[in-house]
Amino acid sequence: MSVITTQDLKAVFAVPPLSRKRDARRSLDLDAAECIARHIEAGGVTRYLYGGNAFLYHITSDEYDVLLGWLATFPSTRWAIPSLGPSFGRAIDQARLLRRHPFRCAMMLPCSDPRDAAGMEAGLREVANAAGVPLILYLKSEDGFGSARDPGLDAIGRLMDDGIGVAIKYAVVREDPNSDPYLDGLLRRVDRARVISGMGERPAVVHMRDYQLAGHAQSWQEAEQIRAKFIPLEDLRDAWGPARVLHHATELAGIASTGPIPPFVSPLTAAELTRLTPVARALAERST
Repeated sequence: MSVITTQDLKAVFAVPPLSRKRDARRSLDLDAAECIARHIEAGGVTRYLYGGNAFLYHITSDEYDVLLGWLATFPSTRWAIPSLGPSFGRAIDQARLLRRHPFRCAMMLPCSDPRDAAGMEAGLREVANAAGVPLILYLKSEDGFGSARDPGLDAIGRLMDDGIGVAIKYAVVREDPNSDPYLDGLLRRVDRARVISGMGERPAVVHMRDYQLAGHAQSWQEAEQIRAKFIPLEDLRDAWGPARVLHHATELAGIASTGPIPPFVSPLTAAELTRLTPVARALAERST
């Protein structure tokens, strides 16, 4: 399997939306998706993680094959990371498609179906073997590996120790990110340099500065100032759904057309789009 070093993880990971055409099938719009990818690259970000913001939970097998083919054409200056799952059967089917391409790793979307620690560990080992690449583990809740917290954390530790997992996208929401016993337990079992703050700008500085998760900043004061500029958008993402808001905001900011949102998720209402428009455009103006 591919070797992913801690230095590889010490960077910003973009989690872009995936554009679709406004046709009857909501076909993938790879030209628009490439516009988004170029915009991200122009900002100095070279890691592209396609997952929840791209609504890969709801992508069809045919669309997934098309997506992989496009990601495989990325130049060497970009690191493309597709996601798998979230169910075991879906991940195994996708792993067979993913194996045809030279990706360095893939991310396993968090499963909300029946599961337990031993079953998750066994399944993720099979998925990684089928895909031929190691996995980024996506922790979105304390029960991601079942209701028994410590056995779940132990399973995660073994997967990381054995190289099945090479990084963790940590996205367990806390009212106060400074107090997180679950993250404390995780960091007793895994190298904190392999844990990425993975839920937007809100806890990012606390995660990197105080918990010393993967990433860096030349000045924490400057990092806080940059983070503050994104909070108006983060507030709307928290209120209406992170992926829904990002999907629309990308288009409203003039970056590229993102098109319709696929089922089972609905688009924002006209009133919500009216509130979102000035927030998205203000961010776009700051980046120019």
